[in-house]
Amino acid sequence: MKKLLIIAGLCTLTALSGCSKDTGNNDVYEESGNTINVNNKRHELYNEGGSRGIRNTSTSYGYVRHQKSPLMNDKIANDHYTALDREQLANIISKYSADIPNVHDVATLVTDQEVLIAYSTDSKKRNLTADQVKKTAFSVVPRYYHVYVSDNSKLMRDVENLASLDSTSRNARHTVNGVIKQMLKSPQGARLNASEDENGRTPDDFDINKTPKVNNKNINKAKNTNQNSNSSNNNTNTNTNMSNK
Repeated sequence: MKKLLIIAGLCTLTALSGCSKDTGNNDVYEESGNTINVNNKRHELYNEGGSRGIRNTSTSYGYVRHQKSPLMNDKIANDHYTALDREQLANIISKYSADIPNVHDVATLVTDQEVLIAYSTDSKKRNLTADQVKKTAFSVVPRYYHVYVSDNSKLMRDVENLASLDSTSRNARHTVNGVIKQMLKSPQGARLNASEDENGRTPDDFDINKTPKVNNKNINKAKNTNQNSNSSNNNTNTNTNMSNK
């Protein structure tokens, strides 16, 4: 009887030690490089794949802390740019955009620098709807992205076809630009600000080999405005100097 009790006790201790070892290996927070307190394997991050309670609500705040490397010329801090899950971003943008009034179907492609959104709508205020869809995308992706939208539902197939490409595909940039040119024929919403056009582009972004030039009137206006402003300032300074003399 005593031998049985001893054996049972040893088995219990072995099981408990194994559990504690597994718990030690699985931290609550995953640490990687310069990223602190990111548990990116928890289901509630995107409310997908978890239990019903997790999918229905998430009461936790999101917190992430990043630190630059103290080492000179250390490029590890730039690695987080490659960690973007573009398909997940496209998923979020499509879901949010489909919630916009009068928007019924949304196809979204996220590249390394653009978001292309084609959607079907029965909205009579095309420019307003385009602005809402565009700003939905801007609220999700990094700020250096450019966003192009189109309510031409025929382009949804073209956007879908681009999904087979990636940043390293041959002629990928030319193919993407071809679709962007077609999308720019549709309303793009309002300008973002004085220095950025409807798609978030600045004059410096307009490289003839990289960026379509279908919708560049506002950019040209911005260039002319800046040139006229500089010329006016120069004339004012000259006149002021002459009067002082």
